[in-house]
Parts: sequence; structure tokens; C-alpha cells
Amino acid sequence: MAVMPRPIAPPTVQLSTDDGAPLRRCTFRRMTLVSSPRELQVYDVACMFPDRRTPVPLGNVEDARPVCASCTYNGIFRADAD
Repeated sequence: MAVMPRPIAPPTVQLSTDDGAPLRRCTFRRMTLVSSPRELQVYDVACMFPDRRTPVPLGNVEDARPVCASCTYNGIFRADAD
């Protein structure tokens, strides 16, 4: 008899974000403009931590905001942003 894997439960941690607050200045965040000049500017955000070679896509700025706000790596945020 085959064993069926159980579905993984989604995390129950709620990340609190303040949408009005600007993102802290991160050394490893890369933002790329993806919209045409006549449309509203839309940026794709990627995290380049730790090797600065392989980007980890985070989505647009609003999708990346809770991920960047929950980052706890030491020394990742620029000193002029704190």
C-alpha cells in the first residue's frame, strides 16, 4: 500500500507591515524597472544576499515590503537608513 504525503500547512505567522513607511536602504536589494515609460512605474525586486550573483525574486515593491521588513541579517541594511 502506497503512503500518500500529507499537504504542508501554510505558515501561521502574520508579518506586520506599515505600507506608509519607506523601505530601509538595503545593500543587497536590486530593483528593476519593468513598465514602459508611459505607464505607471512598476519595479521588480530581487534579493542578492549572500553572494550577489544569484537573485532571489521577491515580486513587486509591495510584495517585497514584508519580506524586507522581516529581514534580520546583521549589517545588511545601510547605516544611513537606520
